[in-house]
Amino acid sequence: MTVARNLSVRILWTKVITIAVLLAIWEAMARSGLFFEGVLPPALAIGNALIDELSDNGFYRDLGVTMLESGVGFLFGSLVAITVGIALGVNPFLRRMIEPFILAIGGTPKIVFLPILFLIFGLGIESKMAKSALSTFFPVAISTTSGFMQIPAIFLLVGKSFHLTRWQMAAKIYVPAMARPLLTGLRLGIAMAIIGVLSAEITYSDRGLGFRLIRDADQFHIPSVYAIVILIFFTAATINFAATLLEDYFARHERGRVRNEMMSIGLSRA
Repeated sequence: MTVARNLSVRILWTKVITIAVLLAIWEAMARSGLFFEGVLPPALAIGNALIDELSDNGFYRDLGVTMLESGVGFLFGSLVAITVGIALGVNPFLRRMIEPFILAIGGTPKIVFLPILFLIFGLGIESKMAKSALSTFFPVAISTTSGFMQIPAIFLLVGKSFHLTRWQMAAKIYVPAMARPLLTGLRLGIAMAIIGVLSAEITYSDRGLGFRLIRDADQFHIPSVYAIVILIFFTAATINFAATLLEDYFARHERGRVRNEMMSIGLSRA
């Protein structure tokens, strides 16, 4: 226990020292005169801009808009992706027909679809939600299909032997058995949803963090630009940390389930 505690303390101090060194390097570069004035503002100026942003009610309004667009799009896109992924896993013929297109389009920058989304959904929050859903769909669908292919065949045979319906198979067999790859895909989907919304807001919007970022950049309020970037980073990092905790919880639950099954097998043999 002491070794683990000492290791945690060492890791914490390493992080603190790394941040301090990076801040010192940034400050030295900002005051060196090697860059145009304002391109690298001093850390104090960025800190003041952070305080100004956090004190502005407009920031929280824009944060709420971006989170709403990202959340609704992520929810819809992930539900559709999970359904499609399971369908591809169940039907090998359908998988061979459609999966190559999903992989090909999934590797395409989704921003190329933005003009089409603007034409279909308009310039309001609906197009940003659609962009979020589109960005979410591909990583989640690919992870779901991959996770389905890793389900042990015995699980599927047990479900069929009990004559489970398709919905029961999905709820009791498919989703629990592929929880880890599915959660990994959902984590990636959350990140892609936020990136998709920000790119759409930067392109055309009158609200949201992306709009706030490009507005300050156009007005050359550089400390505010860095402040918003930092706040976006911490927002995304917080969401990713929560998703990591959820993934770890399911991993512990899965290990406990496997351990209990092994103990049951051992007792039955005894």
